[in-house]
Amino acid sequence: MIHDPNCAVLGRAPGLPDDVFEHDGLITKRVLRAAALAFLRPRPGELLWDLGAGAGSVGIEWCRAAEGCRCVAVERVAERADRAEANAARLAPEGAYRLVRATVDGVLTALPNPDAVFVGGGATLAVLEHAVDRLPEGGRLVVHGVTVEAEEVCVAAHRRWGGALARVAVEHAEPIGRLLGWTPARTVVTWAAQR
Repeated sequence: MIHDPNCAVLGRAPGLPDDVFEHDGLITKRVLRAAALAFLRPRPGELLWDLGAGAGSVGIEWCRAAEGCRCVAVERVAERADRAEANAARLAPEGAYRLVRATVDGVLTALPNPDAVFVGGGATLAVLEHAVDRLPEGGRLVVHGVTVEAEEVCVAAHRRWGGALARVAVEHAEPIGRLLGWTPARTVVTWAAQR
């Protein structure tokens, strides 16, 4: 596995290859991660909440994107939390990434105020209301969802707070015998807004 906490090997641009992260398949994939970070717009010294962190890929790339960026990630599944911490140790600047092992709704009030929020899992309107209330003017919020329930939350958030709502489908070329064909990944609903 690559060890690059100083961003000297892989650079700072978002969209690292998925295979530099240890994961169980539940990871914000490269194309969608780069798009999320484009909406999140990391600036030096800012703090991101990465809620439902999974492998930690969004929060880690946030920490790499600009000098002094920090992330507080929340993950409830022990094996994923372990992987996120291992990924951060290899890929995030030292001290930039902190993982909280908890449910998202059980820990929000204890987190420091963010400059931006990414919700990769566990999106509910209550979580988004809390995030919006804690964001400063100009703060950014991005939600990704692959379930019908997450899509409903994104649509409701868009109706309430505006922003950009999209459904993103990505297909990858894979072998079909001697030829190539397109294999679709799960479609992801994204909602992005600025306070």
